[in-house]
Amino acid sequence: MAFGTPLALMALLSVIPLIVLYLLRPKPLVVRIPSVMFLMQVEEKKRFFTSITKLIKDPLFLIQLLVLIMLSLAAAAPYIITNEPLSDEHTVLVIDMSASMQTDDRFQEAINKAKDYVSKTNSIVLAHNVPVTLLEGQDATTAQKTLSTLRPGATVADISAAMGTGMRMLSQGGGRLIVISDLTNWEGEDPVSAKNLAESYGLKVEFVKIGNTADNIGIIQGRLETTQSGYTYSCVLKNYGGSDRNVPIEIITTDGESTVKNIDLPVKAKSTQQFILTNMSAGITTIKISRDDSLPVDNTAYVSIPRISNKRILFVSDQSLLPSMTSVSLMPGIGTTSATVVPQDLARFSVVVVAKANQSLSSGEISLLSSYINGGGKVIFIASDSLAAQGADLELQKLLPVRTSNIIETQRGLQMKVNQSTRLTDDLALDDIAIYKYLNATPRLGTTNLVVSDKGTPMLAFTAVGEGTVVYVGFSDQLGEVAWNNFHNLPDFPVFWFKLVGWLGGSGDISEYNLKTGAISTLSKEQQIKTPDGTETTKRVLYSSAGLYEVAGRTIAVNLYNDKESDTTIDASDVMERAYSKDGPSIIRTTTYESKNYLDTIMIALVLLLVILELYIIKKRGEL
Repeated sequence: MAFGTPLALMALLSVIPLIVLYLLRPKPLVVRIPSVMFLMQVEEKKRFFTSITKLIKDPLFLIQLLVLIMLSLAAAAPYIITNEPLSDEHTVLVIDMSASMQTDDRFQEAINKAKDYVSKTNSIVLAHNVPVTLLEGQDATTAQKTLSTLRPGATVADISAAMGTGMRMLSQGGGRLIVISDLTNWEGEDPVSAKNLAESYGLKVEFVKIGNTADNIGIIQGRLETTQSGYTYSCVLKNYGGSDRNVPIEIITTDGESTVKNIDLPVKAKSTQQFILTNMSAGITTIKISRDDSLPVDNTAYVSIPRISNKRILFVSDQSLLPSMTSVSLMPGIGTTSATVVPQDLARFSVVVVAKANQSLSSGEISLLSSYINGGGKVIFIASDSLAAQGADLELQKLLPVRTSNIIETQRGLQMKVNQSTRLTDDLALDDIAIYKYLNATPRLGTTNLVVSDKGTPMLAFTAVGEGTVVYVGFSDQLGEVAWNNFHNLPDFPVFWFKLVGWLGGSGDISEYNLKTGAISTLSKEQQIKTPDGTETTKRVLYSSAGLYEVAGRTIAVNLYNDKESDTTIDASDVMERAYSKDGPSIIRTTTYESKNYLDTIMIALVLLLVILELYIIKKRGEL
């Protein structure tokens, strides 16, 4: 046994005062009897040894002595060294976090096999639809503990992208890449191609295939639509088994009170069956297959319908016709108000859009906007001459998520790209937008840039100011000969404003409340959210699990809805055949590695037991 902190062994000196204390305790009075006077000298010589004997026989002394010794040894961090079958190489473990890994005990099997490959230096990459680096360059003990905390995800894994992350980790010193997956389905490139690429750089790559085929019945599709009579939900079930099934369905509607409805749905073997729910009410509706099978994640579908509340949007503009206002006014449940100046009573508006083309905001208007934003308000600033450096007040510049300078005209146009993918930028055809003029700007610290030009100029950005949110839209709203761009003429324009206003303060599109696993959203600032797996604080939300999320005051339903992930009958042997068409797995796990196993926790537990025993003896003697 060795010690991590040997200097702490000096605490063993504390046993000396304990021994002295027991030796100095009052002794029984000795009465000399004349008839045995000749024996007294012998008694004097043995008195010291008699005290030592009684001291050793006293159970309280022994217990207290052991407590001091144990505490001293625990402080010195004792450990024993054992030999573990670990490689000396840097090992990157790529673990498939897709929904199909929840089939039976596949995920636990993956974790157990991952622990067998742990080496001296370890990294862990989780293969969601985007790679997530969980651990990098850590020791065996840390890797083992981290693996034990993992829970399965519910996305479609991009295995090749996760392998690419692992390759970058091993690019300097080399090592081995262990991919643990059922290999039944994936996004992106073929993992076998990624394996061949990694091996061409001299890396060792091994595919560890897990899981067996199984039968399953799952919900593979769900669509929520708005009709004149309300909301209609279409649900599709699929039976992957080889025999016809009568599937019991439980429908639970929650809107203040819970309403339960049960139906039986016949589904033929290897076939699908659809059913439709009409006139759905606001709240959460849960559609659940009331029978157990090999893959539980696709047995439940959630539908979230927000309670409609009238929202008011204020447009502050010196233009009579504003395309953005026209688009927003078409949104259901949204009321629009226009003004040429910023009014006093901003609190009654959910969102304020500032689109002054020429007139600059006065100091009083800026003060009103500042108070509104810091109190939790949402403001959108549209690029214009009034926001250029020469026309913008210094206090206004402080509110904007960007630092503006001059206005630039361009004849060749401006190439734009999505800098950070969110629901605001999904399906936004940037290549169709022609830019003739734009406001030169640079992002401030803490600003999130969603769309930027090829020169790095922010075209869509937002940031948190106080308790509120400020959005900068670089696409000017001006019309006619003075127009800065053609965005307002494109079909994407009203859709963009629907999403933007819905995200900030309106009721939003119903699709914003019903997502598929793997979706990503960005919040205006870091905040606490509730997920199906617990509570976390984040600014970027990855919807990696199926279930209900509480994000920024919204209840968002997230479902798998993926035919291939629900197909538990896929064997994936062909992937292994292609991966090892020439040679079999070549990674050997026989090297031993010395691992430290600390004993301080055991010693502290023994101390607690000894203290309890001491209290029992004292009470038994009647001294307590």
